[in-house]
Amino acid sequence: MTQTIAPRVRTLVLLLLAAACALLAGAGPASAHAAVTGSDPGQGAVVQEAPARISLTFSEQVALSDDSLRVLDPDGKRVDTAEPSNVSGTTYAVPLKPGLPDGTYTVAYQVVSADSHPVAGAYTFSIGAPSKTSATVSQQATDDGIVGWLYGFGRYVSYAGFIVMAGGAAFVLACWRRGSGVRPVQRFVVSGWLALTAATLALLLLRGSYTGSGKVADIVDLSLLGQVLETKTGAALVSRLLLLAAAALFISVLFGAYARLSPTTTLNDGAARRQPDSSEDAQEKRDLTFGLAVGGVVVAAGLAASWAMSEHASVGLQASLSMPVDVIHLLAVAAWLGGLGALLVALYRAPADAPVDASAVRRFSRVAFGSVLALIATGTYQSWRQLGSWSAFTDTRYGQLLLAKIALVVVLAGVAGISRRWTGRLVEAVPASAEREMARVGAGADASGGTVADASGDDPTGTNTDHAADEQPVPEPDDTEPADTERADTEPADTEPADAERAAQLARQRAARDTARQKRLRDADPNRFGLRRSVLAEAGIAVVLLAVTTVLTQTEPGRTEQEAKAAASSSASASADAGASGAVTLNMPFDTGGEDGKGIVTVDLDPARVGDNEMHVYVERPNGRAFDIPEVKVDFTLKAKDIGPLPVVPDHIATGHWSANGVQIPMAGDWQVDVTVRTSDIDEVTVSKNAQIG
Repeated sequence: MTQTIAPRVRTLVLLLLAAACALLAGAGPASAHAAVTGSDPGQGAVVQEAPARISLTFSEQVALSDDSLRVLDPDGKRVDTAEPSNVSGTTYAVPLKPGLPDGTYTVAYQVVSADSHPVAGAYTFSIGAPSKTSATVSQQATDDGIVGWLYGFGRYVSYAGFIVMAGGAAFVLACWRRGSGVRPVQRFVVSGWLALTAATLALLLLRGSYTGSGKVADIVDLSLLGQVLETKTGAALVSRLLLLAAAALFISVLFGAYARLSPTTTLNDGAARRQPDSSEDAQEKRDLTFGLAVGGVVVAAGLAASWAMSEHASVGLQASLSMPVDVIHLLAVAAWLGGLGALLVALYRAPADAPVDASAVRRFSRVAFGSVLALIATGTYQSWRQLGSWSAFTDTRYGQLLLAKIALVVVLAGVAGISRRWTGRLVEAVPASAEREMARVGAGADASGGTVADASGDDPTGTNTDHAADEQPVPEPDDTEPADTERADTEPADTEPADAERAAQLARQRAARDTARQKRLRDADPNRFGLRRSVLAEAGIAVVLLAVTTVLTQTEPGRTEQEAKAAASSSASASADAGASGAVTLNMPFDTGGEDGKGIVTVDLDPARVGDNEMHVYVERPNGRAFDIPEVKVDFTLKAKDIGPLPVVPDHIATGHWSANGVQIPMAGDWQVDVTVRTSDIDEVTVSKNAQIG
């Protein structure tokens, strides 16, 4: 009796698929990967004189448009006078109209981070004293709507398409070359190409609305499409489309000329045929295999680079190393999960007379093991790069999602281990199965002069060794169908049909019965059945893993989130300290652009009044650890009275700590404090903040 998938396993796979859908549907909008780490004036601040400009500092560089920074007065009218600009490092500013009246002003920003994600938000500050304001800013981010969900779904489909296409093709070339002629495997790989192509085109159309208004109508705005093509993400998507054209050529050769040179080709009728195998054919096949392998790796690496060069890996710490590491990571994922999908299709959908053999499964097991090792190495590096500390695993959403991903990978590796055991049993069963099959075929040939041998599957394709590898000795099926076969095969010669059409019909019937019998024998093999079941479970877990990965790529990295929290906490602490003691504490993030060039410089001025003051300067890394730099200088400027800059060069006291006594503040006012930080011979930046002194 033919075995089928156990109900428990089928239920488990359905639950995993449902979990993946729920994860994608329930995931929040794509979190910004650039966070605001400082502003001047600060959020909720009350300044005595109208500032000349508004500045925002982000955790990484961002892309600006004409309306990226807007400042609205209490009546909701704009008071910014020019386009925003980059003033230093990751600080961006927009000038304001002079002589602004007292009241509460709203600052709204909408930019695109360097890793392609939109960043939007708003805050208020007041001049003189707080007041009522009628300014309204939409609280829905551009990625928190139908366009955002469509864009996220498109990203998921693009990842899945790449994995299916690249991994399926790799499975055929590296593990099961006969699979190039198997229609279900061909459809599997081509479906990956179609999914990736369609998703890339959709992302190009959605991109302008996704990073802008978020309106559905703007999806077909060609002017926005033109703007998208000028961005880094647009260039990456166009490059992906060009590489997909090359991938189409690769697939056509793989399933065309290469399939015709394979030992077995499955034709339109589903039957396998052996092609002539001369020495010239063998050499041609080796040359074509080498060319396809090299070309396939180049195209797959290029496609992977279209993600690595425009997303997380392209910004932040060690970007030049992170991008190739990310390419290797994506290729390893495709080889493992895409090959797993191709194996699943082969186990379930391959024709009975051309089943996937045990040696192919064993080869894929080795490829998967190597891919897992590559994933562990590259994943460990990327985790350190994006988190920066152990606490980020539990304190940030990125870290929590990463823990979920790691757990899924561990479970998937465990199920893969079970598959390896089934593969070992399948390989061990090959010799005994082959001997019994040969004995059975030989006995049938002696009894019926070769007719029964034909019915038992000894077809002219020469694939009996593969069948032997795929079949376990099992009890013969019930005798009803063999009896019919016997009657058909032993029919007296005088009753044979005279016309060729009847003979062909009988031949097709015998072939159909042979194929059905081979399929039952194959499916009844307990080792093959166990392998199919474990591979199906692996595929279900892989679907959920891909969903978690997609959400992870849309989430703010833990390192950035912690930096933003630290900056906000320091600002709040400074405000509280200033209100309690009269001292002023200013926290200013900096980025000199060089190696180890990111950090936070803190200036403490006590008692922050006219006359002598004591000043302390602290320099810390984003993780809060003090570190030394070659030089730090401070200047005080009172622009309202045209005083300054007044330079102060503090003395180095300890690691990350400088101090100066007797700092003279000649009069009260809104002083601009400029801190120049130099982290190497050539990497230097000046950051500024205003403080009320006196």
